[in-house]
Amino acid sequence: MSEVTLPALGESVTEGTITRWLKNVGDTVAVDEPLVEVSTDKVDTEIPSPFAGTLEQIMVQEDETVAVGAVLAVIGESAGAPVAETPSAEPAAPVAEQPVVPVAPPVAAPAPVAPPVAAPAPVTPPVAEPAPVAPPAAAPVAVSVPAPPITPPSDSDPSYVTPIVRKLAAEMNIDLSSVRGTGVGGRIRKEDLTSPAVTASSAPTISPSPLMGTTVPMSRLRKVLAERAVASMQASAQLTSVVEVDVTKVANLRQSVQSDFTKAAGTKLSFMPFFTLAAAEALAANPVINSTVEDTNIVYHGTDNISFAVDTERGLLTPVIKSASSMTIAQLSQVIADMAERTRNNQLKPDELSGGTFTLTNTGSRGALFDTPVVFLPQSAILGTGVVTKRAAVVKDQDGQDSISIRSMVYLALSYDHRIIDGADASRYLMQVKQRLEAGEFESNLGI
Repeated sequence: MSEVTLPALGESVTEGTITRWLKNVGDTVAVDEPLVEVSTDKVDTEIPSPFAGTLEQIMVQEDETVAVGAVLAVIGESAGAPVAETPSAEPAAPVAEQPVVPVAPPVAAPAPVAPPVAAPAPVTPPVAEPAPVAPPAAAPVAVSVPAPPITPPSDSDPSYVTPIVRKLAAEMNIDLSSVRGTGVGGRIRKEDLTSPAVTASSAPTISPSPLMGTTVPMSRLRKVLAERAVASMQASAQLTSVVEVDVTKVANLRQSVQSDFTKAAGTKLSFMPFFTLAAAEALAANPVINSTVEDTNIVYHGTDNISFAVDTERGLLTPVIKSASSMTIAQLSQVIADMAERTRNNQLKPDELSGGTFTLTNTGSRGALFDTPVVFLPQSAILGTGVVTKRAAVVKDQDGQDSISIRSMVYLALSYDHRIIDGADASRYLMQVKQRLEAGEFESNLGI
């Protein structure tokens, strides 16, 4: 008998909650096979079995919380082998015989199917009437055969839609029957989905959630987030300052290098790496924004470890980019994409969710202009980036006169702990970030 214990899942993690057992008592378990899911205040993760054998006993039930080192289950090593061999020994003989007889005919079946495909002309009369779905495939003989019994497909015929366009239409909630295709033969193209006529008529449909009228318990992660949010709001004095930033130069740079950047870095170039670098760089000149309150002391951190918010099905998680100001735009883009994907797939290590000194949250990813994000202790500030939108703005022309121009604009909202950060501190920090972004001089920071 071997005991499976709850391992240490990070430096500050002392306990975990069993969320789901992946094996039942009596099941055979292999070494490193996922055995149980555990949730902590840092991460949800699977615990692999350190032993091979049969799961003899489950010591901790689902939704129970235990300390690190507690015994979770007992595995009998000697019982594993016979259990695995018994079911496979008896069905082996019949399974070996069955595929020989029924599978052989289908292997030879494709041969007689080939003639109708290779010689469509003589088979045309019987095919034309029972196969109304054939217009796209029978296009070469559309002049002589389909005309009498079948009407030609209209420009909005969904059969002309490629899978990519169909998927895009589903994401945009567009009814393809209402779209007039402009491609060859009336084929609907991606460009047709973004035409003013289509976007104006395709109002999104809202379906009621199955959660309406139900009651469900909070997950472990949701409980932790709720407790931390309330504790942070009660223990600190939070305030938010907002500035408007013209990021047209950054937008132009993104457009000019997008193709080369994607090839070199392996990721698309978004605004997020630029916001992250500008925010991290400004922390060096404004250390109070990157500080922590400990009793009656202010601890100024020596590194800029940027937490960034990731929306997952389980709730909000904040992986940490260590020493962000020392990275290039390409490195930041790669790290953000990698950590965000692993966060959503529950593959982050617990230590990758700890050690943050300042947080960045991209509230504009869902279209919000800006919000007032909550500072989570022990950090003292969080920067929210709104959606980048094109709109008319007043700028100076070549003669120094005011003029109206279409610019890419964004709101930056800094929430901070007013116990140690004053409004003037917040404004100085925001103005440095604003100036860095509006200058748009990131060519030397691209890293490609």
